Amino acid sequence: MESGMPLSGGQRALIRESWQRVSGSPVQHGLVLFTRLFDLDPDLLPLFQYNCKQFASPQECLSAPEFLDHIRKVMLVIDAAVSHLENLSCLEEYLCNLGKKHQALGVKVESFSTVGESLLYMLEKCLGAAFSPEVQEAWSKLYNAVVKAMRRGWETLPEGD
Repeated sequence: MESGMPLSGGQRALIRESWQRVSGSPVQHGLVLFTRLFDLDPDLLPLFQYNCKQFASPQECLSAPEFLDHIRKVMLVIDAAVSHLENLSCLEEYLCNLGKKHQALGVKVESFSTVGESLLYMLEKCLGAAFSPEVQEAWSKLYNAVVKAMRRGWETLPEGD
């Protein structure tokens, strides 16, 4: 990620402060995020299958131990981004490879905007009144930088997006 990422010191502080309030219960808050994701785009459900098992409903998926592991991993990626706000470029290769993995699984780049909406929804629900427009803007900028790096995973494969 380019060093000119437009996160001010104040925005980094808002992200850290808000994440500290959420990161203590990653699975609980991740369930809020993914419940919202499936509400917004139920067509994403078939992308989540484990041992060739299709889930009949979002509720079935959200309660599967394998999916709870996926939630933990997603929350760890967010945690890594928050931990490296001063130097996001050190995550560039990791995020690009993560993008390649998501493309191989059939995830469309367009789905990341729905994930972003779901992330902001989760933060709003979990932070309550502390979820200010400034917090929302800071998280949107961070998320956009992460997605930009993941998109490079699509660009390095012949199919493109």
